[in-house]
Amino acid sequence: MLDIPFWKRLLILGLVALGLLYATPNLFYTKVEQHNDAITAAERNGFETPEEAAARAGWPNWLPSGLVNLGLDLRGGAHLLGEVHVQDVYKARMDSLWPELRDALVAQREVVGAVRRVQAPEGQLAVEIGNPEQMAKAVEIARGLATPVASLTGAGQSDLAISASGNRLNVQLSDAEKAATDDRTVQQSLEIIRRRIDEVGTREPTIMRQGKDRILIQVPGIGSAEELKELIGTTAKLTFNPVVSRIADANARPGPGNVLLPSMDEPGVYYVIEESPVVTGEDLTDARPSFDQNGAPAVDFRFGPSGAKRFGAYTSSNIGQPFAIVLDNQVISAPVIRQAITTGSGQISGAMNVDESTRLAVLLRAGALPAEMTFLEERTIGPELGQDSIDAGRLSSIIATVAVVAYMVASYGLFGVFASIAVIVNVILILSVMSMMGATLTLPGIAGIVLTVGTAVDANVIIYERIREELRAGKRIVKAIDDGFGEAMSAIIDANVTSFIAAAVMFFLGSGPVKGFAVTLTIGLVTSVFTAIYLTRLMIVFWLEWRKPKELIL
Repeated sequence: MLDIPFWKRLLILGLVALGLLYATPNLFYTKVEQHNDAITAAERNGFETPEEAAARAGWPNWLPSGLVNLGLDLRGGAHLLGEVHVQDVYKARMDSLWPELRDALVAQREVVGAVRRVQAPEGQLAVEIGNPEQMAKAVEIARGLATPVASLTGAGQSDLAISASGNRLNVQLSDAEKAATDDRTVQQSLEIIRRRIDEVGTREPTIMRQGKDRILIQVPGIGSAEELKELIGTTAKLTFNPVVSRIADANARPGPGNVLLPSMDEPGVYYVIEESPVVTGEDLTDARPSFDQNGAPAVDFRFGPSGAKRFGAYTSSNIGQPFAIVLDNQVISAPVIRQAITTGSGQISGAMNVDESTRLAVLLRAGALPAEMTFLEERTIGPELGQDSIDAGRLSSIIATVAVVAYMVASYGLFGVFASIAVIVNVILILSVMSMMGATLTLPGIAGIVLTVGTAVDANVIIYERIREELRAGKRIVKAIDDGFGEAMSAIIDANVTSFIAAAVMFFLGSGPVKGFAVTLTIGLVTSVFTAIYLTRLMIVFWLEWRKPKELIL
């Protein structure tokens, strides 16, 4: 029957009221955004400034504070497309393998003879042995260091490709391991970039993989692409290496197993250091900006248990020797070890200002990129252009809504008014759901809302036309309305299910703008079924109970 139970009426009205409540913060966007930013900053820093306290007090804590996040095309911001140099990881793997292979070969020196690393193409490890007749033994030793490839596609295969020519043993990553390494490197880069951006409190960035070795980064609200590049383009690879010598010759040959790096603070000074580090930035558990004993900006750091143990063992056995603190292939400092450092903590100081020390601490906490990145595309979208897009989207939404309302009222009279109210509530519910989800609204997303406005009344049109047919068949008003809703239900559900499937495919297979369109369309489909069937029906029931009409002209 057309009668709706009291509990169901309360549920429908309650959902509408809840939608209005959660959509309300978007009417006070700037004030609520400042409130949210102040809370986030206080949680991140552990204290609250007077400005943050004032911003937090600008919006009541008991009210919802979720907002529809504005995408890059609406808010302005920076767009970057980066390419990860996966070849850097091949070289790092060979450099880390060398000490292990050297020790294994030296243990069999009586068989293979003297062992010496020689120059090889990047990403390969070449070793000459003194007794070429025992090359088979050297190959066997090298193969003993290989491990299975850690991937589904390379399962069961070795991670090393080993060959021999004369007295030279050649080692490189196998094709299966290279494929697994490429995928792992890009995934690690994605996660580290995400952590770096999250550290500075940026809202709703888009960070996603494109192709084999490229990463798309879009950050709304950031000042420029250059600012974003400074944050994520720095590898921030920190290592602590033994120092071999300090020289002034930029063209000196460091020798096998060593590398020549410039000093960051002292122009014309270079350090020859061992290529294999004692500990790396991966061993850090924390890094914070601070000041050194002279009041200059610095960064305090702390190692985890494993790193602290290795660092303590090294400093204990090398008192009086210098060691280099290296950041992105530059020696920050090379202090002499005065005593064993077993606390697992230390300080990095040098030619830094406060902003640089803060940024370095952020980078070290987030972790080093596993490989260098180059940027193939960079764009800065100004806030003025974003505001133009918002204005255009708002205007198009208003025009679409007015056109739909005018058509429905002209075609169905009072019932058209009910449908128009349902359309407006539908848009409010879309915004409230997006606010609760923290979803991002883009220009294609606005297009999805406009499309929803146009299609949301489809269900009402089907229902009203069905009611007309029932009235023509001579049925009484209440019976005609009840049958109209009942008979139209299956057609409405079928139409929305097929649209939902299409939206789901766009969401899972699409990217960026396509996903933004799919999100708003999907939410709109769900809310439009609720408003068109349940809310419209409730309004009609209220009208019937109030007016008790004897006839219905539709």
